[in-house]
Amino acid sequence: PFSITFHHKYLSTVELLLPLMPPQANDQAVHEMRRSGSESDFSEAGDRPRSYRDYRVRKSSLIGMINWTHVVGTHAPHIMVFGIVLLLAQITHQVVTTLSKNVEHTASPGELSFSLETISAVALEIKEIFVNIFQSVFENHGLNMLSPAVKTTAVILFVCAWLIRRDNPIYLLSFATFKAPDSWKCSHEDIVEMMRCQGCFTEESLQFMERILARSGTGQATAWPPGITQCLKTKEKADRSMDASREEAETVLFDICGEAMRKANVKPKEIDILVINCSLFSPTPSLCAMVASHFGMRSDIATYNLSGMGCSASLISIDLAKKLLQHGKGGKALVVSTEIITPNLYHGNDRGFLIQNTLFRCGGAAMVLSNSWLDGRRAWYKLLHTVRVQGTGPESYNCVYETEDDDGARGVRLSKDIVKVAGKCMEKNMTMLGPLVLPLTEQAKVVVSIATRFLLKATGRTLKSYGRDDLALKLPNVRPYVPDFKRGIDHFCIHAGGRAVIDGIEKNMKLEEFHTEPSRMALMNYGNTSSSSIWYELEYIHEHQRSNPIKKGDRIMQVAFGSGFKCTSGVWLKL
Repeated sequence: PFSITFHHKYLSTVELLLPLMPPQANDQAVHEMRRSGSESDFSEAGDRPRSYRDYRVRKSSLIGMINWTHVVGTHAPHIMVFGIVLLLAQITHQVVTTLSKNVEHTASPGELSFSLETISAVALEIKEIFVNIFQSVFENHGLNMLSPAVKTTAVILFVCAWLIRRDNPIYLLSFATFKAPDSWKCSHEDIVEMMRCQGCFTEESLQFMERILARSGTGQATAWPPGITQCLKTKEKADRSMDASREEAETVLFDICGEAMRKANVKPKEIDILVINCSLFSPTPSLCAMVASHFGMRSDIATYNLSGMGCSASLISIDLAKKLLQHGKGGKALVVSTEIITPNLYHGNDRGFLIQNTLFRCGGAAMVLSNSWLDGRRAWYKLLHTVRVQGTGPESYNCVYETEDDDGARGVRLSKDIVKVAGKCMEKNMTMLGPLVLPLTEQAKVVVSIATRFLLKATGRTLKSYGRDDLALKLPNVRPYVPDFKRGIDHFCIHAGGRAVIDGIEKNMKLEEFHTEPSRMALMNYGNTSSSSIWYELEYIHEHQRSNPIKKGDRIMQVAFGSGFKCTSGVWLKL
């Protein structure tokens, strides 16, 4: 019902992944980013709002109220402390009022002189009240010794504590992305020269990769690891050794993990869970062992190393950390997403494999999560939902496939079915996510659309069974209703897997230019950094975007695709 369909007609796989012209935003201010034209039928020209100030959409008041409930909920510790102090004050007032009627003193009627003897009497009476409360609970005599005001406050505190306990929140305390040094950055010309230095590509393949780069939407200063960039100086083949691969991994992981923990004001020994996802590089000892050893984390830390899960793995890691935090003793989790490029350069001439050499770049992101309600006030975001869809058919399994080509060169092959598979996976994901984030009015329209289509089909079958095919053909063809996710979501982080991916989602979800601006800027500035790309996009929204600035109570949706084939989504709330 929440259909997101990719219409690709006669476009080849390359054209689907990489539409024709790169963004023309280099010379413009970030907030005036202009989207370049595309000859693929994913894009629609037209004058549309360039800023949120020019755009109007009827937001759901109920969802807005729920959002602010989450924001106010971060102050729950202070509210609870205030409530406990108020409860003790009410009990003390009740005791003082009672004693003022029973104790002889020289003060005016209804008052109590605050001598040491009086204070001692009040303290003893309060102690006696709490003893009687416990006895009453065990003996089922009720709480008749408390005043109605005290009972009301106690009930409110109990309900608040119960609601807080049921919420079981997951907070994002901080995140950090990898910023490569200048020595790692390469232009398109540098990339082609590095490929030429490998001595294995035909001139036709080099021209093909050059065309792909020109159409990719990636900028002129994206990051490649030293093991490959050394070709520009030595004019020799890339160093794809384990040492060079580990050097890249250590540089990226140590930088982002240290920065994320610094931003969250968390020490390494406070981390209870460590989850690292890297699809194509899985050494022994693991990347988790590398990070835990470098930072001197605790010996009882729970570590999980995920591989082979592609560009969607970051939200899978977030979901794993969420479940571990909520079903365990809780604490803090460090989630790391990266892809190591050094050992995965394809050295062949099969065009189905060559795209990986032009699109993927170095990158990584580390996130610090906590499920302690005391961390709510200092958290940046709160995790509301995660949804994961796994394709199980042969098309899904084979559309992104690591193997050897006919000449024995290892690489990742992209199938021509990838767009169709991605569309089906995203449709299923949005079907599951829609009821969680859409207002009731949008959901009602979807239900009406489904019911109408069902009735029309049933009517058509009935008419045909009576031989009235002419009337059956006159029945209207009602298209599935595509709900407006903009009514429940304020910002979108779409995996920067290629310009056609961004164009397709923008068109079919009817997003505005400023909604897809973070994805386009991440693709241009960093390339496809695999699973970490959605965090470069969130960073852009968090720190830089002026065409649609983020505010407290805003909802952000992250969507990513990966091998297998998987589509994952997550919804965060800005605190």
